[in-house]
Amino acid sequence: MKQLIKGFAAATALTACATIGWAQTQGVSDDEIVIGSVNDLSGIFAAVGVPATKGANVVFDRVNAEGGVHGRQIRFVVEDNGYQMPRAMQGYNKLLNRDKVFAMLQSLGTPMNVAGFKLLDPKGIPNVAPLTAARQMLQEPMKNKFTSFSTYYDQARIGVKYLNGEFGSQTVCTMYLPTDFGEEILEGSKAGAEEAGITFGAETTHKPDETDFVGSLSKLKEEGCDIVTMALGVRQAITVVGTAKKMGLTDMKFLGTSASFLTVVAQVPGGVTDGFYAAASWLDLWARAEEPAPAAFIAEYKEATGEDPVGFSMLGYSAAEMMVKALEAAGPDLTHESFIAAMESLDYMDELVGNQITYGPDDHQGADTVFVSVVENGAWKLVYEE
Repeated sequence: MKQLIKGFAAATALTACATIGWAQTQGVSDDEIVIGSVNDLSGIFAAVGVPATKGANVVFDRVNAEGGVHGRQIRFVVEDNGYQMPRAMQGYNKLLNRDKVFAMLQSLGTPMNVAGFKLLDPKGIPNVAPLTAARQMLQEPMKNKFTSFSTYYDQARIGVKYLNGEFGSQTVCTMYLPTDFGEEILEGSKAGAEEAGITFGAETTHKPDETDFVGSLSKLKEEGCDIVTMALGVRQAITVVGTAKKMGLTDMKFLGTSASFLTVVAQVPGGVTDGFYAAASWLDLWARAEEPAPAAFIAEYKEATGEDPVGFSMLGYSAAEMMVKALEAAGPDLTHESFIAAMESLDYMDELVGNQITYGPDDHQGADTVFVSVVENGAWKLVYEE
C-alpha cells in the first residue's frame, strides 16, 4: 500500500509539474492556444497575405469545430503590416504583449520578420512557416525558427542556371527592392551566373510604390541582359513583364521566385505574363486540380469561403495543417520545448504542395526541392525541378 501511495504521489507531482509548465507558457490555457501572425493584408504583397490567411483559417475553423487540439481551441490573431516596418513592429508588440501569443505563423516580409526576431527570441516564441524564403529566417538562435521551403537564394540560383541551359542566355541582371528580400535574390542571381559561367551585368533598385520601369528596362537592354531576375511587389512584377513586351524586349527572360509564383500573376488578361518564369518550392495548385489532395482542398476551401483558392491559399492551409500536426504531437502538456521537439519530429509527404516536409534537431527547413515553372496560356506549367 505504501508503494502504491508513493507511486501515486510521484505521478501526481509529475502531472502537477507538467501542468504548471504549460500554465506558465505564454498563449496556452486550459481551453485555448493563441497563434499570431504579422501579415500583409493591404500592401504590395496583399495578394500573398490575404489568401494565405484565409487558407489557414479554413484549417483552424475545421479543427476547432471538431473539438480543437487536446481540448484546446486555436485562436489565430492576424495583424496587418501593409508591408510597412512601423506597422509590423506595432503588430508584433500587440501580439506578444497584449494577446500573449504562443507561436507565430506565416508572418510576411523578410525585413519585418528579421526585426520581429528581436522580440520573439528572448521569449523563445516559435516562428513557423514565415511567408518569406530568406535565409535569415533560420538565423541564430535557430532553435525557435522553422521554415517550410527552399530559400530565395537557391530559387534564384537554380532558376538562372536553368534559363542559361535552356536558352543559352549569357548576361544576368536583377531588378529589386533594396531590402533583405531583394538583396538575397540579388546574391542568388550572382551565384547562379557564376555557377553557369556567365556574366552578371547590372542591377536596378526600386521603391515599393514605383510603377514606371521604362528607364530601368532601357538600361538593362543597353547592358545586354537576357535573364532578368526580380525581387519586386506582385503588381510591379506584372508591370515589368508587360512593359518589356511593349518595348519589344523579346530576348529578355524574366525570372521571379516564390514571391511571384501566384495564380493571379499567371491569369493576367491578354497573356501579359505568358513566358514569365518563377522558381519556387511547391507545385502549382490548379495544374493539379484533378489530383486527390488538391481536389479535396479546393472543395473544402470553396465550401468554407465561397471563393476559388489560389496558390497562397494552399500554402496557408498547408502551414496551418503543419502547425496542427506539431501541436498534436506535442501532447496535452504544451510548452515551447514540447512544441519545438514535436516540430523536429515531423517527416511527411505534403501531397497538397507536392513536396516532402522533413525536420530534425539540426534541420529547421522543411523542404529543399526547387521547381521552375513558366506561364503558358494563363496558367503555370512545370518545366524543371532540382
